[in-house]
Amino acid sequence: MLLACGFAALISSVSVAITIGPAAIGVPDVFATVASRLGWGGAPGLSAIREGIVWDLRLPRTLLAVLCGAGLALCGAVMQSLLRNPLADPFVLGVSSGASTGAVLVVVLGVGGAALTLSSGAFVGAVVAFGLVLVLSHILGGTTDRVVLSGVAVMQFFSALTSFVLLTSGDAETTRGVLFWLLGSLGNARWDDVTVCAVVLVGALAVCLGQARSLDAFAFGEDAAATLGVSVARVRLVLLCATAALTATLVSTAGAIGFVGLVLPHAARALTGPGHSRLLPVTALAGAVFMVWVDTLARTMLAPQEVPVGVVTSLIGVPAFVLILYRTRGKR
Repeated sequence: MLLACGFAALISSVSVAITIGPAAIGVPDVFATVASRLGWGGAPGLSAIREGIVWDLRLPRTLLAVLCGAGLALCGAVMQSLLRNPLADPFVLGVSSGASTGAVLVVVLGVGGAALTLSSGAFVGAVVAFGLVLVLSHILGGTTDRVVLSGVAVMQFFSALTSFVLLTSGDAETTRGVLFWLLGSLGNARWDDVTVCAVVLVGALAVCLGQARSLDAFAFGEDAAATLGVSVARVRLVLLCATAALTATLVSTAGAIGFVGLVLPHAARALTGPGHSRLLPVTALAGAVFMVWVDTLARTMLAPQEVPVGVVTSLIGVPAFVLILYRTRGKR
């Protein structure tokens, strides 16, 4: 029932969100345009400009919001269970900081020349940061707490490196543009971005659902999970790589959007309980619906100026997280 309600809420949210904006477009126009572009119907009764607004601007942006929300929430749920830390989120492995450094090196210093774009530079930086976390945590012992500490160390290092490059080499206009991207932005969404993120999300979701029983076992600790027959080291590596790949893809496309992966898993867990076969898909749906409306708010609240999506998620996420903590204060 939760999944059915979640899908219904998601389809309704996407349909309505696309109609919100300065151009007068209705929900039937959205469905007609999509059907026309997919070859399922005739011309949608809109001018070419309005049809382009739906298909080329609002629809890919809204779908990218769906993918970012679902992916970040999914990664947050996995990380919180895998690391047994309720404060874990998709960025605890330093992926977002590495992506920020990669993007800054490409935009400000021109690293890679014409071979690297902002998104590809961010992805490379995210992969390098995750690789450093794996190496460092392995050297330090490979336990869960060492993974978290290694992630914190790498995150602080790349954050400092990003700040250093911006302060020493960036002009005011370049710095402003990079900082806007770092706070999260879906304004440059393209269909190829949607395709790549969708493929990676489906793959990561399949991997995580395949390890749902192992994640249930991790709730009792690594020793208990090993006693139950879970290959702790292998499962942890597989899930860390899957979530890191998904996070790196999303961050390289839309920037660092905070609090989605921290708050939504807690909210979904209150509805489904701890079982990951139910928790993971519901969390992904909740994150998708949440991000659709956050992005709609970000692009309309100060129109024609756009607010970074990460700013809005933090403004909403902090009070929501405090409320969740307050309501669960007496539970273990």
